Amino acid sequence: MAGARSVQTSIETVRKWHSLAERRRRHFVELYRSERWRRYYSEDAFRAHMKEVIHNVETWGKVLENAGTPPPRPAQSQLVSL
Repeated sequence: MAGARSVQTSIETVRKWHSLAERRRRHFVELYRSERWRRYYSEDAFRAHMKEVIHNVETWGKVLENAGTPPPRPAQSQLVSL
């Protein structure tokens, strides 16, 4: 019984990390769309951060899939191409 609880806790933890990665991605998308990123980053630095953010979301999504829980799909309006 304790093992099932730790697995459930682990899945919830992974969901929280995935949610945090999604929020961070949405923040970077908003920076991109508003062009506020230019105040804080060079183009190369922003591109590198954006790639890292996207990679983190994809990685946590794969961890969720491997745990048997499909990650939530982002809305079409949130998708961005670099």
